[in-house]
Amino acid sequence: MSDLAAPAEATVLDVARVRRDFPILDREVHGKPLIYLDNAATSQTPIQVIDCLDDYYRRLNANIHRGLHTLADEATAAYEGSRDKVRDFLGAADRREIVFTRGTTEAINLVANGWGRAHLRAGDEVLVSRMEHHSNIVPWQLLAEELGIVIRVIPVDERGVLDLAAYRTLFSERTKLVAVNHVSNAFGTINPVRELAEEAHRHGALILVDGAQATPHQVVDVQAIGADFYAFSGHKVYGPTGIGALYGRLELLEAMRPWQGGGEMIATVSFEAGTTYAPVPHKFEAGTPAIAEGVALGAALDWVTATGLEAIGAWEDQLLRRATLGVSRIDGLRLLGTAPDKAGVLSFVVDGAHAQDIGLLIDQLGVAIRTGHHCAQPLLAQFGVDATCRASFAAYNTLDEVDAFVAALERVIGMVR
Repeated sequence: MSDLAAPAEATVLDVARVRRDFPILDREVHGKPLIYLDNAATSQTPIQVIDCLDDYYRRLNANIHRGLHTLADEATAAYEGSRDKVRDFLGAADRREIVFTRGTTEAINLVANGWGRAHLRAGDEVLVSRMEHHSNIVPWQLLAEELGIVIRVIPVDERGVLDLAAYRTLFSERTKLVAVNHVSNAFGTINPVRELAEEAHRHGALILVDGAQATPHQVVDVQAIGADFYAFSGHKVYGPTGIGALYGRLELLEAMRPWQGGGEMIATVSFEAGTTYAPVPHKFEAGTPAIAEGVALGAALDWVTATGLEAIGAWEDQLLRRATLGVSRIDGLRLLGTAPDKAGVLSFVVDGAHAQDIGLLIDQLGVAIRTGHHCAQPLLAQFGVDATCRASFAAYNTLDEVDAFVAALERVIGMVR
């Protein structure tokens, strides 16, 4: 666990109670009870969030911010109430520092286009780690092609850990931004983002943190971290798809130009006098947003907060330890990502078997895992593979499911060899 989360022994999670909140866990797949271990891609949704979506469309459905009628007023209050919940969830100082987006990918692209285009010039440098998700690589590559900026890569060692000594040597007077994930989606490595931020700031650079894989597992405080920007996705933290948020320090957001134009983000529009923009955060939220999903994101954060992130993280640590021990006993299986600080992600390859074959066969036994490159091709290439199998854990998984997963994996490996 990271230094921003409680130790594993601090809290006990009532997993049986947690599971009752997730109706999808009652279904079967191929005649087997569903064991869902693809949580790093998308977590399942508790009934409280499902009910919130249903209630929105039954009682509140209206466009927000501009209407004066009762439904518009109530929908606006519910949507803006979720903004306050995100602010509290991330430890932001001001609700204006929370911009709703479609998710982490859009949030990073917003920074690249809204901040990057205005502040980066040819020859300026952006430090990006080798373990980044493609959504925190490609936007900077696009700017490199267009503006001539230089991307410098923070190396990763054989454990899947950032090389901090090398990181410190990468800075120059042209370094403007560090873009790094809080937790690796491919390996589960928890990065020391507070230390990374301190080093970036010492050199006058900003830091953008991809928090998509951190927010479901541990308490995040963007002020304690020292993040200048922090992004996360709702569907990875027990919420709906199509919604997420970007935190940005207020002075940075206020200095940024809008990325997209349209309704809601304007103050005035004139062919003669030009356009003026709404204050933050609304100048970055063009058009009708995902209103129901935004309201339901607040319900998801309520559920996570009530359940307790410390308890969730501690339980997932137990699941990870049990799974790591189990798969380590399987001949021909190689774990990738053995960092001492990890979230609940287990990535591995099997000698003589392709990851896709493992994934398809284990699904026949009711076990859902992820296979492929996990949008982290530069990281996997360093380890000489183009795909891995990835099991990832959430609050509702059990030790019995972990044991069943290991047994199913042993059976499948016996079939493909």
